[in-house]
Amino acid sequence: MKPKISVIIPVYNGEKTIGETVKSVLAQTFSLLEIIIINDGSTDSTLNIIESIDDSRLQVFSYPNAGLAASRNRGLSHANCEFISFIDADDIWTQNKLESQLKSLLSSEDTSVAYSWTDYIDENGKVVKSGRRVTNSGDVYSKLLIYNFLENGSNPLIRREALTSVGGFDESLAAAEDWEMWLRLAAIYKFAAVSEVQILYRLSCSSMSTNLTRQESASLIVIERAFSHQKAESLQSLKKRSIAYLYRYLTFKALEAHPKTQKSYLTIQFLWKAIINDPSLIKQRRLLFIALLKITFPQFSYYLSRFQYRLKS
Repeated sequence: MKPKISVIIPVYNGEKTIGETVKSVLAQTFSLLEIIIINDGSTDSTLNIIESIDDSRLQVFSYPNAGLAASRNRGLSHANCEFISFIDADDIWTQNKLESQLKSLLSSEDTSVAYSWTDYIDENGKVVKSGRRVTNSGDVYSKLLIYNFLENGSNPLIRREALTSVGGFDESLAAAEDWEMWLRLAAIYKFAAVSEVQILYRLSCSSMSTNLTRQESASLIVIERAFSHQKAESLQSLKKRSIAYLYRYLTFKALEAHPKTQKSYLTIQFLWKAIINDPSLIKQRRLLFIALLKITFPQFSYYLSRFQYRLKS
């Protein structure tokens, strides 16, 4: 039977994780797939690992290094199916991810994007924290303006015609290009939530999300662009809230870093900008206490956060 879903996997020097990522895609309960791997100029054994996997659904294309957004766009240029999904080369899907999301899209003709919940794993594949359990559906633009509740680029299943209509990923953005794409889609199309953890997003010291100053500047561009959209004309009151949420997120991302790489001045700067844009944060004494504790005692708070999930489970 003809493939129905194109899965695009960009990879750059992913020898440690690409095998596990591809395995999670091959193990999907929905099997009518074409799997397009974009080798983004890898210099390690990534390509050898991919070529050792024997499955007729795999297609591998190699290009000079150009970054994540360009690799996703290159994958789109090779995709032939009605539905598209992306997964980064260090993330994992549960076996029913695509089946559940496809069912959600097929049950509603006017819905073009289906997303699921995310949990976060460490470099050894162990769950270290839960993601947000958000169930926003329909017109989600106002909620997506505040923060990226899809959480990552390995999440949604999207109708190809919707992606084609809004254009490719913005290759000028050094980060937050997935949020920018979801916003463009949300300005026109409806979303649906699958209330189940189906994406395991890997945290690592080398991941793009750990470069916080780059993420800050790119996210501010995305916010300015989104609030300039015609659909946001009546939503300008949310702008400060969106910026505050960004800096709150960056504060805690900085605090999650290993104590050897933590920069307290950057953490304090992010926290201060969050408060400037949302003074009500001052009243959230628990949040401020945790932030100040982690800034003052980074080594203790780091190891406490690493084991927090396990203590709860």
